[in-house]
Amino acid sequence: MIPTSMVTKQSFLDQFFKLSQKKTDIKTEILAGITTFVALAYIIFVNPNILADAGIPKEAAIASTIYATAMATLLMGLWANYPIAVAPGMGLNAFFAYYVVGVLHLPWQVALGAVFFSGLLFLILTMGGIRQAIIKAVPMNLKCAIGVGIGLFIAFIGLKNSGIIIADKATFVTVGKLTTIEPLLSCIGLILTAVLMARSVKGSMLIGILTTTILGMFFGVVPTPKAIGDIMSFQFPSMGATFMHMDIAGAWEYGIFSIIFTFTIVELFDNMGTLIGLTRKAKLMNNKGEIENLDKALTTDAVGTIGSAIFGTSTVTSYVESAAGIAEGGKTGLTAITVAILFVVSLLFAPLIGLVPGFATAPALILVGALMMAEINQVSFEDFTDGFPAFMTIIMMPLTFSIANGFAFGFISYTFVKALTGRVKDVSWIMWAVSIAFLVNFYMRLH
Repeated sequence: MIPTSMVTKQSFLDQFFKLSQKKTDIKTEILAGITTFVALAYIIFVNPNILADAGIPKEAAIASTIYATAMATLLMGLWANYPIAVAPGMGLNAFFAYYVVGVLHLPWQVALGAVFFSGLLFLILTMGGIRQAIIKAVPMNLKCAIGVGIGLFIAFIGLKNSGIIIADKATFVTVGKLTTIEPLLSCIGLILTAVLMARSVKGSMLIGILTTTILGMFFGVVPTPKAIGDIMSFQFPSMGATFMHMDIAGAWEYGIFSIIFTFTIVELFDNMGTLIGLTRKAKLMNNKGEIENLDKALTTDAVGTIGSAIFGTSTVTSYVESAAGIAEGGKTGLTAITVAILFVVSLLFAPLIGLVPGFATAPALILVGALMMAEINQVSFEDFTDGFPAFMTIIMMPLTFSIANGFAFGFISYTFVKALTGRVKDVSWIMWAVSIAFLVNFYMRLH
C-alpha cells in the first residue's frame, strides 16, 4: 500500500507541473533532467576557463558558473514550467572575455556591470513588448547569419586555445606545432568527441574533456591530485572574489551602446531562436505558432542575466543541449529542476574542475562552433542585397576577433546596400537607427 504522504507529494507534483496533462511522469522527467545535465556539463569546465582569460579568479568563476546556472534553471522550471536549462552562453562569454576585456581592455568588473545593465534592458524589452518590434525589424537572414558568425568565432577561439593555430607575422595565422603534447592532445580530444557525437553518445563533450585531461595528467602537462583525500577535503568554491563585484558606474560611464547594447541584442536573438526550436520539439507550441508561457521564459532569462552579473559570470541563456532531455521525454519544469539540483551537486567536484586545462576544453569550443554552423543552410544568398550583409556578418566576427564588429558590418552593409539599390523601403527605421549608432560607435573608437 502506497503511503498517504507519497500520494500527496505525487499529486502536488502532478498538479504543479501538469504532468498528466502533458502525458509524462516523474520518472521520465528526472531521467530527462539527468540526460540534459550530462549533455550540458561541459559548461562547468569551459566557462571558467574563458572567464579566467578575462582575469576572473578560476575558483570564483567555477562557483559563479554553477550557482548562476542552478538559479536560472530552477526559475525556468518553477515559473515557466519549461524543460529547458539556462547557463552562461557560449559566444556571450567569448564576447565578455575576448572583446570587452581583451580588446577594449576594460576590467572584468566593468564587463559584469554591462551584463547587469543588459539584463535590466532585456527585462524592460520583454515586459514592454518592445522585444517583438526589434525582432521583427531585423531581417531573418541576418538573424541566421549572426548565429553562424558566432559559431566561427567560438571555433576560432578553440583552435587558438588548443595551439592548433598560432599567430604568424607573414600570414597572420598558421598551423601550430602539432607534434607538441598540448596541441596533439587537443587533436585527439577533438577527434574522439566528434566521433562520439556522430554516434549520438550522450555527454560526448564531457567525455572528451575528461579524457583529454586524464591524458594530460599521464603525459605530465596537467597536475594530478595527490590523493583521494586531497580531492574530498575541501571547502565549497567561493564566489567571494566576484559576488556583487560588478562595476555598474564604470559600465555606464564607458557607454551604454558599445557593450550593453551588443550583450542585449546577442542575448535577445540567441535566446529567442533557442526557445523557438526547443519549445517546438517539446510540443509547447500550438498550430498557430504560439508558444506556451513564452513571456515567463523570456523574463526568466532576463532575471537570470541580472543574477549572473551579481554572482560574477557572463550572460546566461537558454541552452540548445536541453534538446537531449526533451528527446528523452522531458516536457515540464521538473526536468529543469533536476538539472539545477545536479549542478549544485557538481560543486563536490570543484577541485577536479580546477585541474582542467584550456587545451582540454578547446575541442568543445570547436565543436560548438561546428554545431552553430548548421544555421548556414537557413541563410539565403540568392538576393545579393540580403546575401552580402549576411556574409559580412559571418566573416567579420572571426577576422576582427569581435562579435560586435560582425554585428556592425552586417547591419551597416544591409542598410546602405538596400538604400543605394533603390530598396530603401526594405529598411525599417529601427535598422537605420541601429546602423547609424554603429557608425557613431566606430567614429568614437577611432578618435
